[in-house]
Amino acid sequence: MSRQIIGLHDWFQTPAGQYLLRWEDAQLQSSVADIFGYHALQLGVPQLDGLRANRMPHQWLGMPSLEPAPTVPELRTALVTDYAALPFSACSLDLVVLPHTLELSADPHTTLREVERVLVPEGRVVICGLNPVSLWGLRQRRAHALRRLGVGELFLPDCGEFIGYWRLRDWLRLLGFEVEESRLGCYRPAVRSEKWLERWAWMDAAGSRWWPILGAAYFVVAVKRVRGMRLLGPAWKTAQARVGAPVPAVQRNQKTTQIQQRK
Repeated sequence: MSRQIIGLHDWFQTPAGQYLLRWEDAQLQSSVADIFGYHALQLGVPQLDGLRANRMPHQWLGMPSLEPAPTVPELRTALVTDYAALPFSACSLDLVVLPHTLELSADPHTTLREVERVLVPEGRVVICGLNPVSLWGLRQRRAHALRRLGVGELFLPDCGEFIGYWRLRDWLRLLGFEVEESRLGCYRPAVRSEKWLERWAWMDAAGSRWWPILGAAYFVVAVKRVRGMRLLGPAWKTAQARVGAPVPAVQRNQKTTQIQQRK
């Protein structure tokens, strides 16, 4: 018999979920501390306080519903919104944090396009996601195959579609973002107990050196680039060509000069 599938909020309380949260929290705090502006927004996953180290005066947490998370005693929800239709005007936010938001969204590409709309030029988006090309992703695919036969259990919560690291970079490039910083981590195998996770702790250092692309989670910081424009005047307003002052040209005939000298 397979176990009941747990949700994302409950999975974050497992040893593997806590291990993932610790790594992502360290990446977030080290990156958002040096991002400046006035308005910052985090969408989803209240277990991660992605704006804690940021110093912007106006910060919000957006959630898809008002349902309280059982593992978060004090939910800091500031607004309830559809991630694909944010209630902000264009070019109004300086920072948007997406911790697993794209994976939980019904239309991740539309959500990312909406984030591009609300960000100011040179604004930043910070994205955390699970890498399907990893030991965790391999176990999840194997568990899905076994569940079709009525056996096995999922290691990760079945709450959305995992977006590959290189696929995400392609989406960002198409929307005019430039990846400023990217890291992968969580190289320990897909085990459930804290004891076995600690036994494989050495793989974090070895994985970042020998197989960096196989980390279970990735962290990306991208900048919204807006190409500069060159203002052109009306077609009829053309600059007049400069005409130089006339210079007298003196031409001497060599034969005439010689005759004058003889006289």
